[in-house]
Amino acid sequence: MREGNTSEPYRERVYEAFADEGLSFDEAVETALRAGMENLDLSVGLVTNVGENEQIIEYALDDDGELRPGDTCPTSEAYCQRTVELESVLSIQNARASAEVTDAAVERFGLETYIGSKVTVGGETYGSVCFADRERRAEPFTEAEELFVELVARLVGFGLERVEHRRRREERTDRLAAEKRRLERIAETSFDIIFRVSADGQFTYVSPAVERVLGYTPAALTGEPFADYLTADSRSDAMAAFESVIEGGTVTGLELTFEGRSGEQAILEVNAVPVDEADVAVQGVGRDVTERKEQEAALRARTRAMDAAAVPITIAEAREGPPVVVYANDAFERVTGFKADEIRGENYRRLLGPETDASDVDAVETAIEAERPVTTELLNYRRDGTPFWNRLTITPIEDADGETSHFIGFHQDVTERVRTERLVDLLNRVLRHNLRNELTVIQGCADLVDTRQEAGADIEGPLRRTIQRLSSLSSQAHELETYAKQPRTPVELDLGTMLRSVADDHRAQYPEATISVAVETERAVSAGRELERAIAELVTNALEHGPARTTVDLVARDDGQTVEVTVADDGDGISPLEAAVVEAGRETPLEHGRGLGLWLVNWIVTRYGGSFQIRPDDGTVATLRLPAIGPGQSVDDAVCRPTTLFR
Repeated sequence: MREGNTSEPYRERVYEAFADEGLSFDEAVETALRAGMENLDLSVGLVTNVGENEQIIEYALDDDGELRPGDTCPTSEAYCQRTVELESVLSIQNARASAEVTDAAVERFGLETYIGSKVTVGGETYGSVCFADRERRAEPFTEAEELFVELVARLVGFGLERVEHRRRREERTDRLAAEKRRLERIAETSFDIIFRVSADGQFTYVSPAVERVLGYTPAALTGEPFADYLTADSRSDAMAAFESVIEGGTVTGLELTFEGRSGEQAILEVNAVPVDEADVAVQGVGRDVTERKEQEAALRARTRAMDAAAVPITIAEAREGPPVVVYANDAFERVTGFKADEIRGENYRRLLGPETDASDVDAVETAIEAERPVTTELLNYRRDGTPFWNRLTITPIEDADGETSHFIGFHQDVTERVRTERLVDLLNRVLRHNLRNELTVIQGCADLVDTRQEAGADIEGPLRRTIQRLSSLSSQAHELETYAKQPRTPVELDLGTMLRSVADDHRAQYPEATISVAVETERAVSAGRELERAIAELVTNALEHGPARTTVDLVARDDGQTVEVTVADDGDGISPLEAAVVEAGRETPLEHGRGLGLWLVNWIVTRYGGSFQIRPDDGTVATLRLPAIGPGQSVDDAVCRPTTLFR
């Protein structure tokens, strides 16, 4: 070591080297190593990178030229293996006699003198700065010399951190530049608007698609505040979203309305993310969804129109097998009783019942399979099991590719019309049948007159009775026709008052009969005022066809869901044929009722959603089930749709 030597000038050289922005890091390291070699009077200066298994010499100054940058050795054979384990400087005067250096290291490098300090980068061990010589040192290193080596190690570590930071920054800058170039290439051909916005809310870039959507050129928007091009309604939402992205959040699917150059408005679906660049804070894409929103609005309008339509409407999705209902409007629930979520996922067979004509069903399903429209009338069943006549129209709907995707169904309740048609048919058949029978009787009486049979033959009696029956039949037919033409007007009826009125009228006409009334319910019923005529017909029928002392019991009771009225008598009883005709709900060429009275009852009761049954039982028992009005319920709430008259 040279006499009078001091480390101070060398420290200054090292400081100046790392502070000089005109020097590269490599030049600064070389200057520091050379200053250290001169300060310590040693021939070798190194910066090493020490890994778990290998040491690499990153920088090297060797007066003998033996050690060079890039040289490697196993860590176990490196002097620096021990250095990186210590928090202090490692200094050795006689390597061969030192326990801090392995024999293998000495054999490989032949360095007798060594002083080194650990280098850390970002808190992690990187390697070492060390100085050495192939000759032994006579005196130990001074504290000042050790502090000098430690200083060089720290400055090298700081420098490496700056280099790494600069490298990462340059890589990031390169990536951002490449991303920007890629983005701009995409933007040039993108159908969507790609934009970049600065921290103060100004456009720094807008892709050419903006001219197609809003009418502005990209140049006209660059440098302008994006908020100036929004409608007042969208501005507050946009600014809130912008602040969120500035703070590190993201925006997805935000719909904003922009004012176009010509005054038109466009709805953009905006997605945006934060960007950390000098002139960019937010980057995003805006997709023009104006047409889609208009289509959605139109679809909502059509849906509202279908929801509010008086005609029941369903939409079914076409798929393998029967189509599946995906939509049903409010009118469908009013007519069928099925809520939309109950029928959704079902097919049209949900409306079928035991007396639905299979041929009608086959016609509908054949048309659906062939993807062609179909209209038919068939017997369907409501949710509560009551039948109704449905005029069903099903039409296929094609998608953009011309493929049938859905079927739209219109379900029109035509029960009233079909009831009237069936009633007219009934009147014609009954009148033809009974008129033919009665004319036979009249013809027989005429034959007796023509043959001048002996005096005393009873001709006048049968003739009068026949004429009376024809007159009664004609009156009943006229009455049925009148009721059929009258509007259906449900009102709230008190059964107690009605039954007592019917009983009083018949007691006056049939004084020998016994007529009782029992009302076992407090609920009224929803029906037309002609219901009293139907009950009176049943009482009259019982008294006219029974003995003079016939007993008739009128009973009203509540069965929980409906109010049941029974008219029971102990007379001769209805014939099985007559009961079978009413039970079946139809007449056939071989089965006919005696008159139209029971059909009159059937017509009135079923018109208001009730049911009628009559059977022999030690006389005759007629049962009417009628819609009941519950506590606090209005007539409109309780009213039921007509059920089928004849099936």
